[in-house]
Amino acid sequence: MAKKAAAPDRKRRDRGSISADEIINGAFEVAAEVSIDNLSMPQLARHLGVGVTSIYWYFRRKNDLLDAMTDRALERFEFTAPSIDASNWRASLRQHAHTMRRRFRGDPIMCDLVLIRGQFGSQAVHGALQKIEQPLAALVQAGLTPQQAVEIYGAISLHTRGSVVLERLQEKTEGFPAQRTGGDRYIGFADDIDYDYILDSILDQAEALIAAA
Repeated sequence: MAKKAAAPDRKRRDRGSISADEIINGAFEVAAEVSIDNLSMPQLARHLGVGVTSIYWYFRRKNDLLDAMTDRALERFEFTAPSIDASNWRASLRQHAHTMRRRFRGDPIMCDLVLIRGQFGSQAVHGALQKIEQPLAALVQAGLTPQQAVEIYGAISLHTRGSVVLERLQEKTEGFPAQRTGGDRYIGFADDIDYDYILDSILDQAEALIAAA
């Protein structure tokens, strides 16, 4: 029996014909298929049709590439949508938190880079801080002091990110129950019920602070 002809190799690009942006974009494409953990430089080079040395020219280590991907992800993430309405601060802040959680949950690559890995460049951090100025200003307008606004928003942000990370780790853990059935409750299992319970407790605290003021 004649052997099946091997698939022709993808034509390799000339050295120096690829940019750092193209490498980062390609890394996101590969990671979407194999995950951040399994992303490798040789695999990325094959995907881009370049020699692996072309990637190492820009990124000496995988960690350097992941740093650049994390900064890119943080720059693109929209922290302010939906905006918070000071006249209806509790409902809009609650919606804001749910939207943030939903976006992280819907993007495993974003979750792994920004929340689990969590190494950012100074420029990306500065941009992220600028994006949360509107929510903080709305909470101050609603009646919180600037310090209280930072503490309340920070608590909600931490709770939201922690919940997403725990859910992500649950997904990665073999044998961990994927969902609750029959009304069973598992202590330490992150889900919508526990998320809302803590979120509403933080909002109650904010409401008490505004009432006291």
